[in-house]
Amino acid sequence: MQKVIIVDDEAAGRKLIKEYLEDFQELVIIAEANNGVDAVKVINKFKPDLVFMDIQMPGLTGFEVLNHLEMIPQIIFSTAYDKYALRAFDVHAIDYLLKPYTKERFQKAIDKLDFSKNQEGIAPLAVDVVMNSSTYPERILVEYQKKFITISTKEIIWIEAYGDYSKLHTAREKYVSNFGISQLEDKLDPKSFLRVHRSSMININEIKQVDKYSKSFDMSMSNGDVVRVSRGYMDAVKKLIF
Repeated sequence: MQKVIIVDDEAAGRKLIKEYLEDFQELVIIAEANNGVDAVKVINKFKPDLVFMDIQMPGLTGFEVLNHLEMIPQIIFSTAYDKYALRAFDVHAIDYLLKPYTKERFQKAIDKLDFSKNQEGIAPLAVDVVMNSSTYPERILVEYQKKFITISTKEIIWIEAYGDYSKLHTAREKYVSNFGISQLEDKLDPKSFLRVHRSSMININEIKQVDKYSKSFDMSMSNGDVVRVSRGYMDAVKKLIF
């Protein structure tokens, strides 16, 4: 059995998908939502294997919903607008059903599903969702215990370079990001995150104490870690001092 959630602001759209799914006994509908905000709630609560997702919805668009998910299932977009097709495939959607669509077209979308690869498909989607965001993300997808989960960027206390990746230090856990530290510096809100070393970046809201030395600072963070400021980043830190 594979768990399915249908997200569409039109009752007729949800009804059609339910009718077409009657031919697929292994796909079981466990919830519905008629707006983006409720979609985030039910998807995070029930952790479905597949979501049929409209794009233009009240509250949040289908793409914005993806930014708020703890784990991303396989997605089939279903919409009346063809202008979003390229972006849908950029975020590795399984298919893009353009309304109105036939039962045969629906069948072709179902044929593309491969639940054995669901977890593997999350990694590229995680990268694309964040990298293509036009605003600074409030939540990001990170690797944790061989799966991908979302965390709030406010939880990040400091970031450490980790080879080609980055290690995110929070009060609860350490997480691995697929992005290098320079990529994260470009994508995270500069009002909160400050590069202090070629190998480290801090959340200025999590600074507990600053110890000054002759040519450097040590930043004591809220989790007890101490992050050294290198000489090349001293001027950036000094701008915080009033």
